Amino acid sequence: MKKKILSPDFCVIGAGSGGLSFAAGAAQMGASVVLLEKHKMGGDCLNAGCVPSKALIAASKIGHTVAHAQSFGWSFSKVNVDFQKVHDHIHSVIASIAPHDSVERFEGLGVHVIREEGRFLDRNTVETEHHLIQAKRFILATGSSPFIPPVQGLDTVPFLTNESLFDLTELPQHLAVIGGGPIGIEMAQAFRRLGSDVTVLEAFKALPKDDPEITDKLKAILVNEGIHLLEGVTLLNIEKKINDIHIHYKKADGESAEIKASHILVATGRRPHIQNLNLEKAGIEASPKGIKVDDHLKTSNPKVYAIGDCTGGYQFTHVAGYHAGIAIRHSIFRLNAKVETRALPWVTYTDPELAHVGFLESGLKSLKKDYKVLSLNFSENDRAHTEKRTEGMIKVLVSPKGDILGATVLGVHAGELIYPWVIAIQNNLKISALAKAIAPYPTLNEINKKIAGQFYTDKLFSPLIKKIVKALTRFLR
Repeated sequence: MKKKILSPDFCVIGAGSGGLSFAAGAAQMGASVVLLEKHKMGGDCLNAGCVPSKALIAASKIGHTVAHAQSFGWSFSKVNVDFQKVHDHIHSVIASIAPHDSVERFEGLGVHVIREEGRFLDRNTVETEHHLIQAKRFILATGSSPFIPPVQGLDTVPFLTNESLFDLTELPQHLAVIGGGPIGIEMAQAFRRLGSDVTVLEAFKALPKDDPEITDKLKAILVNEGIHLLEGVTLLNIEKKINDIHIHYKKADGESAEIKASHILVATGRRPHIQNLNLEKAGIEASPKGIKVDDHLKTSNPKVYAIGDCTGGYQFTHVAGYHAGIAIRHSIFRLNAKVETRALPWVTYTDPELAHVGFLESGLKSLKKDYKVLSLNFSENDRAHTEKRTEGMIKVLVSPKGDILGATVLGVHAGELIYPWVIAIQNNLKISALAKAIAPYPTLNEINKKIAGQFYTDKLFSPLIKKIVKALTRFLR
């Protein structure tokens, strides 16, 4: 059968966060857009990532709150979980958001959605089963997939990834999580709170991209909740014996050990999903780490842009959406839009949450930059006391002149509390901007104002200021 030839302004491959954002924006601005998606609309974020994981975390948090309600005056009998209903809750949340990412909505916006896999035929053409697409520009937004480590025996036992985890209808008795990054740690805490025994096996240090002083505090909280956190381990082999999965590993001290688990979750990172695109036929440079792009997200083929996880950079939904905006401004309006990650935030959705933006101390030390550390515990915040959530802290890095260099928050609603620091760094605001802002009382955001004020403490209460004040008070009547 002869294939239908299409000649749109843009052909977007991948209907995840980045692809949908670009397609919706370009189409509503008047461009003709063809969107290719071979699997589910909404991509990993909606179907197997951000949305279901946060729904699971919310369910686990409810149970944890009820179990610890006595300190607020409530008394309950034993708390039990119906995991089938947890599963149903997760998928009801997905279903409630799915219409926003649906074929019907995007076709209503003017996007031509084709539910077929696309691959390059040459530098100017993408082919699908029934179409040849010769677009003026192509946008690659194919996302990423779970990386499966080469552990002996792993391929002989059943294991979970984020793509299958949320289909469980029975609670794991003992969940072994391979990988101590954000996904692994989030899911470890959620399943522990739901009632599973949980062991995390991490080859290096858990949560290695965050401030070690603060992650140590978070890890202590997780261990106190009953999570077995094993760092610096080497997995030797995995095997199935009767009803259990046996994981053999070597401890950091070299001693061999073994755990038995009912389920394994592999959370060892992700790899760009670019294998079937025939990139070489389009003259697009790529490696196993991702598609090579410049600051404008343009590939080595000037007609092709790549956005989101497939570029091998920061693998966050909000980054994919940000990339889409850069690509729209550069490809349509010819603006000199460039990717800037100086104010890029990320959040690990444990409880308490861990949020960060800007530099870490290690980065400033490597650049030999002078900086001052401001830190404050949540126990200094009245609202935190009213909710009995004083276990967190905030740490801000500031230059001697008051430039905000980085901020990390560990605490309840840290993902919300980091946003003022994102705005400040993005707009080159001084620490004085937050110190002067009026925060309503009692709110957690007072901690942002209070820590900003710390920058001026030494000057305000110095011997010189005391002398000046003493002199000025002589003239008071």
